[in-house]
Amino acid sequence: MTLKEKTQRAAASAVLEKSVKYIKKNPEENLVKLVDAVQGFAGKVFPEKNFDKFREGAADPNNIYGQLVRRAINDLDYNVFRNMSLAMGLGVAAGTKTVRENREKYKCNIPFITLIDPTSACNMNCKGCWSAEYGHTLKLSYEEMESIVEQGRELGTHLYMFTGGEPLICKKEILKLCEKYPQCAFLAYTNATLVDQAFCDELKRVGNLALAVSIEGDEESNDFRRGEGAYKTTVEAMELLKKNGCLFGISVCYTSKNIYSVTSDAFLDDMISKGVMFALYFNYMPVGKSAVPELIPDPEQRKYMYKRVRALRNGKTGKSLFIMDFQGDGEYVGGCIAGGRNYFHINSAGDIEPCVFIHFSDSNIRTHTLLEALRNPLFMAYYKNQPFNDNHMRPCPMLENPDCLCKMIADTGAKSTDLIEKETAEELCSKCRKFADEWAPVAEEVWNSTEHRPSKTYYYRDTPEGKAELEKNKE
Repeated sequence: MTLKEKTQRAAASAVLEKSVKYIKKNPEENLVKLVDAVQGFAGKVFPEKNFDKFREGAADPNNIYGQLVRRAINDLDYNVFRNMSLAMGLGVAAGTKTVRENREKYKCNIPFITLIDPTSACNMNCKGCWSAEYGHTLKLSYEEMESIVEQGRELGTHLYMFTGGEPLICKKEILKLCEKYPQCAFLAYTNATLVDQAFCDELKRVGNLALAVSIEGDEESNDFRRGEGAYKTTVEAMELLKKNGCLFGISVCYTSKNIYSVTSDAFLDDMISKGVMFALYFNYMPVGKSAVPELIPDPEQRKYMYKRVRALRNGKTGKSLFIMDFQGDGEYVGGCIAGGRNYFHINSAGDIEPCVFIHFSDSNIRTHTLLEALRNPLFMAYYKNQPFNDNHMRPCPMLENPDCLCKMIADTGAKSTDLIEKETAEELCSKCRKFADEWAPVAEEVWNSTEHRPSKTYYYRDTPEGKAELEKNKE
């Protein structure tokens, strides 16, 4: 860290510690002071009205988000609470400003988040998962991951997520990164089989690494995809994480088989009781030749998910969790966030891919810098074509707009990077066309009958260069 960063961190840490002490003495009255403290060191990045909303929630003892913050303060190890708050409030918030500046400077997408696969190895074999089988030898070195973070920080990216494979196979390297970059926030998607007391001790020590534990509903629903005994192992890991005050949530792939189970009151109440602070939902994607397209939620199920998630987030009647649905929340982020617009993915072979679900690339970390990849043809195709649909309930160029992905791959010459068995863009998209066609009219009906906040998203088509290109194409 620079001297300036260290000074800011020390000052913010002192304010945070004082605020937490006040809150523990009188939570109902002093929670608002924590919002004031966070706004003091992160308020220049986010709109003031956002903090007004936070204060409103903090002042209401029945507000689910006020309850969530109180749970975090009371249940998390203080080093975890402090270090993650500082990483998000200082590093990520300040980095956002740099990201925006670099988007203007380089005229391309610059990501807010980078996903990294430390290894392709996994000790499970879940149905429909694209990860390679256990024993696969592809792996990024610590030096390569360090270079990714170092390059990312220069661009403004301060949030890193580890996927896989099972990333905790490389837990030593991940913890080393967390220790070296306290100004960054890290998260690992994990099956939790490698969580033990020693690892919990390390999570508390570094404080800026959270876990997203994979689970697919109740025991029957979970073990259908993840194998017999997986649910029991996952729950035991959750209990250990909660006991140690570690920050964790759940990662849920919702399918046509489990969508109602994983969004039920009973399931979510049970997760909250186990210490879960956030829930990240992912629509099943038919990636790989062994994929099962029948697991894609049908249009009525997608419509249900859209409405259900919004009910769960209701400040008065919802659940005290931070909930995101990466397929259904397109309206909040301006559609597809891949291709570096908000994130991209680096697999365990070093291939720089636009999305964790779209295994095509024209760049590799061993031959290209991150900035070069962002300015290479594939990522520039994303930059120039986003949004792929003005109805942000149809954000994806693969699942909802398959012709878009096929055209980008054909135009840029990007190659398949699937680690198990190569498939063409047409082979991948052919598994999505039936759903895309059936979902389109339902998505239009829901989108046109639902009120949406004005989008402040800035696309290439809004730039002077983009406007000129559109006019030229009309001629």
